[in-house]
Amino acid sequence: MANDPHDETEPTLPSTGEPIPPIDFTTFVMSLSKSALVHMGLTPGPDGRHHDEDLPLARENIDILALLLDKTKGNLTGAEERFLHQVLFDLRMRFIDQAKRTRR
Repeated sequence: MANDPHDETEPTLPSTGEPIPPIDFTTFVMSLSKSALVHMGLTPGPDGRHHDEDLPLARENIDILALLLDKTKGNLTGAEERFLHQVLFDLRMRFIDQAKRTRR
């Protein structure tokens, strides 16, 4: 079929000129975790500055990690699954603490 999207080759992304580390499962989880921490105001953003707290965006990142845990069930190594569980536990505890501070 001429219009079958599966017949198209994936486009090659151009180099950005800056080397980046290879993306693996741990790096992906850490990226989402870092984003949640930035949105909670607990760590600096990519620009090196602390930004205003945005708990809904932090919650979204935590929910994405929880979805990832659910959707990858049975497909992770034991170490990957433990790592994801630990990251989620840590983020949830920090989120609860930040939400309590915000309500005061």
